[in-house]
Amino acid sequence: MSIFNANIVANPKHEQSLVNYFLSVDSLSCLNSTKYTVLPGFCDVHVHFREPGFSYKETIASGSRAAARGGYTAVCTMPNLSPVPDSAEHLKEQTDIIARDAVIHVYPYGAITVGQAGKELAALEAMAPNAIGFSDDGRGVQSDDMMRAAMLEAKRLGKTIVAHCEVNSLLRGGYIHDGEYAKAHGHRGICSESEYAQVARDLELVREIGCAYHVCHISAKETVALIRAAKAEGVNVTCETAPHYLVMDDGDLQEDGRFKMNPPLRGREDREALVEGILDGTIDMIATDHAPHSAEEKSRGLEKSLFGIVGLETAFPLLYTKLVKTGILTMERLVDLLVYNPHRRFGIPLGNDFSVWELDAEFEVDPNEFLTMGRATPLTGMRLCGINHATVCDGKTVYRAARD
Repeated sequence: MSIFNANIVANPKHEQSLVNYFLSVDSLSCLNSTKYTVLPGFCDVHVHFREPGFSYKETIASGSRAAARGGYTAVCTMPNLSPVPDSAEHLKEQTDIIARDAVIHVYPYGAITVGQAGKELAALEAMAPNAIGFSDDGRGVQSDDMMRAAMLEAKRLGKTIVAHCEVNSLLRGGYIHDGEYAKAHGHRGICSESEYAQVARDLELVREIGCAYHVCHISAKETVALIRAAKAEGVNVTCETAPHYLVMDDGDLQEDGRFKMNPPLRGREDREALVEGILDGTIDMIATDHAPHSAEEKSRGLEKSLFGIVGLETAFPLLYTKLVKTGILTMERLVDLLVYNPHRRFGIPLGNDFSVWELDAEFEVDPNEFLTMGRATPLTGMRLCGINHATVCDGKTVYRAARD
């Protein structure tokens, strides 16, 4: 009979590593405790670590430490950097920093187009050995022909196109959802069509080409419906949404830059459609779109603050508190969304990585305690359940909570 009694929501092979971990911190009594829940290391396929080029916002070191605190042992970094990873040489600048500073597994995307400018296809073949996929995240690829060329090349290379879907001509200067809050407070809105129209375009291309296609941070009910229908046809599409879109909508907005992200918090019906998409399998995974900025960049209100919030350190507690504890989602389904589905879709090795949680422990979200350099979150002051005591990656303790 095993001496380890903690609840393991993971592969049983983690048990010996757990024993070794607790012995290493002189906590043999924890081996017989049932207050801990062990979860496999989470995988986030959509983060912004800002390095190289914008290390005043975040670095590979700070971002990976924040991820480890949140229970993540694998992340995929987006290419809106300087230089943009649009060639093997530019990508190497990032992978060198990853090799030196990352405390968890960090897999970079290569850009779809040179400079993410949408005019010329990036050097996809040269980047393929070191890129987890290809994305111009932060910018939608406006040209049908350019996206077709990218999909054809990605298919040839066996890589996934990861699309930020946004039709520029439909943005019209908007910066929050074109809904009730925008109308009531005199803000310019971003219509949902700016997202779902490009998703519809891309799905037609995928039907034609047959490449692997993944949609970033979906937020609109129409997008959910389009992807659901495409999956029913057998189209090779997956998608993600972010924690904030599942638990908040534009009724929660405040006149503060920490509520500004792209896509924006949409309406109640959109949030409900996303939850339904999580439950019926239309939405494959949850990714944070962790996007840190400086305090000054997020202090300009809804209109003038930059888009983006942080989320790696609060994602699991938020989802556990608002969806699992309320009975909307099972823990097993949440683990699929945070671990197994992203690993499977992107071919990321599933190692013997795990985190140790005290699920009943409650805390108040305080950005001043974050390990990320970013502080902008709409969750400030919210009370959540779930405290991570440790994260182990490749047998090494990469995060350990401060001991009382």
